[in-house]
Amino acid sequence: MAGLRAPKAGSARDAQIRIDAAFDPVEGRRCLEWIRELTGENFVTDAGPEKYRVVDNFWKVLRDGFLLCKVLNVVVPDNLKCNFNAPTFRPTANPQFQAARERERIELFNRKLEEFGVSPDNCFLVDCLYERTNLWQVAASIRALGTEFESRPSFTGMRWWPRKAEANPRNFSDEVLNAGNTIINLQYGSNKGASAKGMTFGKKRMIMKE
Repeated sequence: MAGLRAPKAGSARDAQIRIDAAFDPVEGRRCLEWIRELTGENFVTDAGPEKYRVVDNFWKVLRDGFLLCKVLNVVVPDNLKCNFNAPTFRPTANPQFQAARERERIELFNRKLEEFGVSPDNCFLVDCLYERTNLWQVAASIRALGTEFESRPSFTGMRWWPRKAEANPRNFSDEVLNAGNTIINLQYGSNKGASAKGMTFGKKRMIMKE
């Protein structure tokens, strides 16, 4: 668990500092506000102007994986919804069992995320959230889920996220494509001024008798 893990040192600590610095507080608040809007759950989305408070609140709100699975059930079709009656979502008094179930929820969220159409590059490892090693990637996954959800033809609500890039194929005729073969691009170089006339390099070699 995160509270029992030894603090990082050396290059690992430096790398973690850079990862933590990449977290955008505005994006973190937006993720929580979007989740609260869709799920109807009441939780803190703005812990204050200080970045460390925003990061700490973002982690504590999402760490058990419950809200992630709940917002997932709002946006995905019925065949991908999580079963909240499963043992994974049942509370337990055993701390070890509870930690295992929380990690299972996060893993389930990521698996359903891919099945919904989100790129694996936009998913995150369980420890990114549970052990707080890369909250920036967690926010990116939530944004990717929202973007995928709002890109569906059935979506009619208010947009929270940037539009998903769409393919824009171009079809050129053979005549247009072959026209480029008659042009010498300047990136290939130029033969203008290709002369060494008048150029000297250093002193002439003098061969003298001893």
